[in-house]
Amino acid sequence: MKDRVTLSDVADRAGVHVTTVSLALRNSPRLPESTRSRLQALAKEMGYRPDPFLGALVAYRGGMMPRRNVPTLAYVTNWNSRWGWKEVPAHRKFFAGAESKANELGYKLEHFWLHEPGLSQKRMSKILYSRGIHGLIIASHSREMGDELQFEWEHFSAVKIDYFPHQPPLHNVTNNQTNVIRLAMRKVRAAGYRRIGFVVHRGWDHAVDHNWTAGYCGELEHLPRGDRLPPHLFPTLHPMKRWFNETNASVLADVEPFEKWLRRYRPEVIVAKGDYVLPLFRKLGLQIPRDVAFVNLFLEDPDGSVAGVHQNHDVVGSIAVEILAGQLQHKKFGIPPVATTTFVEGTWFDGASCPIRAVCPDPMAIVAS
Repeated sequence: MKDRVTLSDVADRAGVHVTTVSLALRNSPRLPESTRSRLQALAKEMGYRPDPFLGALVAYRGGMMPRRNVPTLAYVTNWNSRWGWKEVPAHRKFFAGAESKANELGYKLEHFWLHEPGLSQKRMSKILYSRGIHGLIIASHSREMGDELQFEWEHFSAVKIDYFPHQPPLHNVTNNQTNVIRLAMRKVRAAGYRRIGFVVHRGWDHAVDHNWTAGYCGELEHLPRGDRLPPHLFPTLHPMKRWFNETNASVLADVEPFEKWLRRYRPEVIVAKGDYVLPLFRKLGLQIPRDVAFVNLFLEDPDGSVAGVHQNHDVVGSIAVEILAGQLQHKKFGIPPVATTTFVEGTWFDGASCPIRAVCPDPMAIVAS
């Protein structure tokens, strides 16, 4: 039987030191790309295969030995202010989950904001590389800040949380918003509701590549034609620049179109983000669940008072770091040839806002009175 091809065999054939071969096969940026490609091609030609048991032993020994300097992962944001993303509960939890998993795996997670005064993307890239930071979590990027991130990607492994920026195509971890809305609709149908209304902010639906409306429209196919209600998308009159900075004032500006939608389609239950519709309910004098049932797609505290889907945002951040750590361990730098998306499912919780239905009243009867 032919002996196993070793790193020394490849080094002898190439006329280089065995360490050079090791660095090349780990895709180390310390070597020129031409050298890495040449040695990787030679190793493949000779039939070299890494020993998984030896790799596991090295990883084990590395984990047992204390590190003098804890390696750093960069959490890169591109919001309209340095900490503006923390005002959004989902983004706070993305970071919390990522930070917890980074600490668990022996890394330190450090925040970097792309809009520091006088800091270009090119300059940020050089700063990270000079500090020996090769792992990036790309998170909390507002669409208003541009749709392409330009780094010297050959120096980095990167994983993106959510959909922006669209370019370059990086491995991505995000909530499965399509299944979130589908799960909610199936639960309310099982509770006896037939006319299901969906209310969504246009900007947020756009931010998830229209996965909410896609999931909703997909579920409508399972309903009788007379029970298929069109979603209410708002704002209907505001410019795009306000999509990501809505306030209660801008939500309440939609009260007239929302009321018209209610009168026309008369939903028995409304599925939405609470921040969007609860001010409208109050303005119209609607009480939950007496006048209309309600399901929150962004359920933060499942205490039984509100039915909805808890989206497990902390798990998104945690998995992003797990994937990034694997990329770093295998020295996979640069833009991946095929980008993948990992979806995190939501968890349903029953609540008093959407009880099992006996007879659901007409919400517009209350508004009319």
